Amino acid sequence: MTSSSGLPRRGLLAALPLLAVPVARAEANYPDRSITIVAPFSAGGAADLAARILAAQAPRLLNTPQVVVVENRAGASGAVGTGHVQRARPDGYTLLLARVGSSAILPATDPRTPYTWDEFTMLGLLDENPFVVCVRADSPFRKLEELIAALRDQPGKLNFATTGPATILDLGVRQMFIAAGLPLDAGTAVPFRGGGEAVAALVGGQVQFIGNNLTDTSAAIANRQLRALVVGTAARLPALPGVPTAKEVDLPAMQHLSGWNALFGPPGLSAEVTTTWERCLAKLAHDREWLAAVRRIGGVPKVMNGVETREYVQAQVALYRDLAKRLGLV
Repeated sequence: MTSSSGLPRRGLLAALPLLAVPVARAEANYPDRSITIVAPFSAGGAADLAARILAAQAPRLLNTPQVVVVENRAGASGAVGTGHVQRARPDGYTLLLARVGSSAILPATDPRTPYTWDEFTMLGLLDENPFVVCVRADSPFRKLEELIAALRDQPGKLNFATTGPATILDLGVRQMFIAAGLPLDAGTAVPFRGGGEAVAALVGGQVQFIGNNLTDTSAAIANRQLRALVVGTAARLPALPGVPTAKEVDLPAMQHLSGWNALFGPPGLSAEVTTTWERCLAKLAHDREWLAAVRRIGGVPKVMNGVETREYVQAQVALYRDLAKRLGLV
């Protein structure tokens, strides 16, 4: 029997396994070219720093000569870059440095978000970032109580930097307002494209205070450009021994706020590529260079596999959806 191509059907069927070889070989040789990690916020912020630290260490842990590059695609509270990866070809060469704002808060609070939190291939959690409230080093506010008193006495007069209404920079500050018995508009939000820009705005005097991840603010705190007033952790941080916790200033609800970084792929990423990255991230948990780099910028390493990460993100989505409802934001 002959096929329409003129080849005997038996010969055509015999050739089919050979046609599949290049695909299998491509996956077996992954990566065979450079990989791009998209950071959905601007350069200098927590997402950018986490992506660059991972990009620097990943080739060694993947045992490949291929480079890993970082591409900043900021905009729409992180939705621009996150949506770009959601639509990317699922071949493992375009990945996402997922952030709490763009991958949990935004889909939890804004129905216009062009993706859902759970449609990505989750490769692993990387680290968490403590939430810290800061003012400029020369600010008259030396304690959080003094800042809150000024917000109460002159509502709307003081500005704070944010990266959008559905990000931890905004929700964290609103949570502080509610916990302190202040109105939601006690301070005026001034939007910036990323956490690094928000910190620069505070240092430059464009705003009077900020609630942000320690990763974004640690360098300015260390350089005595900023003064930290409170950190949203259960216990004081070794890096900020003189800064009180949220519980110590009678705002315990703030200790549940935390930024985080994770690595996601587009929907439908192959099992081979997923396994390759999960093995790489598992090595990170014991890699001295990566651990030291994360801690140096104020992060707390917390590596999880893909399944654990999905459960973690699901809980975060529930937390921020509930918070937004209680704050009247949705």
